Amino acid sequence: MSVKDRDPLTGHQTTGHEWDGITELNTRVPRAVWIAIIVTHVWALAVWVLLPAWPLVSSYTRGILGIDQQQEVEQDILRAGLARSDWLSAIEEMPVEEIRADPALMSRIAGTAPALFGDNCAACHGAAATGGPGFPSLVDDAWLWGGDAKTVMETLRVGINAQHPDTRWAQMLAFGRDGMLSRSEIRSVTGHVRALSGAEIAPELREAGATIFAENCSSCHGAEGRGNTDLGAPDLTDEFWIYGGDESAVYRTIWDGRQGLMPAWEERLSLADRKMLTVYLQELAAEAAP
Repeated sequence: MSVKDRDPLTGHQTTGHEWDGITELNTRVPRAVWIAIIVTHVWALAVWVLLPAWPLVSSYTRGILGIDQQQEVEQDILRAGLARSDWLSAIEEMPVEEIRADPALMSRIAGTAPALFGDNCAACHGAAATGGPGFPSLVDDAWLWGGDAKTVMETLRVGINAQHPDTRWAQMLAFGRDGMLSRSEIRSVTGHVRALSGAEIAPELREAGATIFAENCSSCHGAEGRGNTDLGAPDLTDEFWIYGGDESAVYRTIWDGRQGLMPAWEERLSLADRKMLTVYLQELAAEAAP
């Protein structure tokens, strides 16, 4: 078969080969494809010359335009920091009460603090700051160390049972595990503690527990069980329980003791960040108040 033979359907020449009556077309590559190949190769060569492209042993080709995306990002971050510096400086210098009275600053905090809280606090305290088993709610009135702005900021700075040299330290003894109280004594004091917050407990159990409470618990929680913010001892007369207020949970707490942990944020968060978080928590508490 001659290579000049043409396919009757397409009009294209064939390769001249035939196999069992089948021939192969010798269709040329379309001009548009050649143009696309040439353009893309020229473009690639231009990029190699103009922009950073090829890795070397310890560096890379810089390109004649000298573009450096790392430097661009650093400059963008610097510009963003400068744009924030005025209102961040104001937050650092102003008392929390004045900040909350400043609509412009509160608008800035409203746009910044939720992400700050979400990145650093929500993992333990929850996205809505309502806490959970083992982690206190931050929107109620039950604060272990006090809920005023100055105290909250200090707690954020030094943490609780953290590595900071000035950390707040608090530990509840393991009265059962360490053999200080028997099981029956713990059952009695469990009844007394639950009665302090309004649970209906048999009088004889409560009376026995009251004596044990006075001898072992009142030095931290107070004679009436109302807690002590100087020691981080919780109020036992309210309805707020970090580890649960049912009989089993209270018994387990007295048996094993408790020692919560909160990181110290002084090195990770700036003064302005900690102030914004404090203001944010106060706003959340105000919204949650009945």
